[in-house]
Amino acid sequence: MLTLKHTLAAFLAAALVLATALAAGARAEEYVEGEHYDVITPAVASRHPDKIEVTEFFSYSCGHCYNFEPLVSKWKETLGEDVVVVPSPVIWNKPMELLAKAYYAAEVLDVTELMHLALFQAIHVDRQRLTSAGDIAEVFEDAGVAEAGFLKAFNSFGVSSLARQADARARAARITGTPEVMVAGKYRITTRKAGSQAGMLEIAEFLIDKERAAKAAAAPAETAAGA
Repeated sequence: MLTLKHTLAAFLAAALVLATALAAGARAEEYVEGEHYDVITPAVASRHPDKIEVTEFFSYSCGHCYNFEPLVSKWKETLGEDVVVVPSPVIWNKPMELLAKAYYAAEVLDVTELMHLALFQAIHVDRQRLTSAGDIAEVFEDAGVAEAGFLKAFNSFGVSSLARQADARARAARITGTPEVMVAGKYRITTRKAGSQAGMLEIAEFLIDKERAAKAAAAPAETAAGA
């Protein structure tokens, strides 16, 4: 039996669907599947199912990624609370595996914000060759992270597991270059198709709106089913 509470909830849900659809529709004709972005089939599982997850595929050794990072940092500040941006290092060879493990070691040690830019700077500004765990440990030490603590995290099963998961994620998303962006595990955006790094983020916003509209449209059905 429908009550005033259920009717009000349905009204608010419908209003949210309309508002979200209008926001997405403002750019609906702007970006086209296959021309500006690609659909990933099957979709890649999200690590944050309660959020719209944006995955930034990168490598510390990639100069384009180094240039992309300031854009992403500023862009993240403009996003809604329902969106989360997650960096994901790619691994195509042994040196890249070392750098991917460096990223996850920083994550395990809770120093990602400190070390993410420090690792980029070490390679692209200071011109350091980070080809071993010892080389990377020096960068962590310079930033105030003890070598012993870093090496323990770097060599841990947990960090190795996270690196393997990142590799599997990039393969599932069919990532062929860096930087590339994935939205909601469903859409892949490349610089080549976007035309520029700023264009990648504009298309990502369009796809975030698209995903937000899809979630809003599904909400009334879920509410009705649970009534």
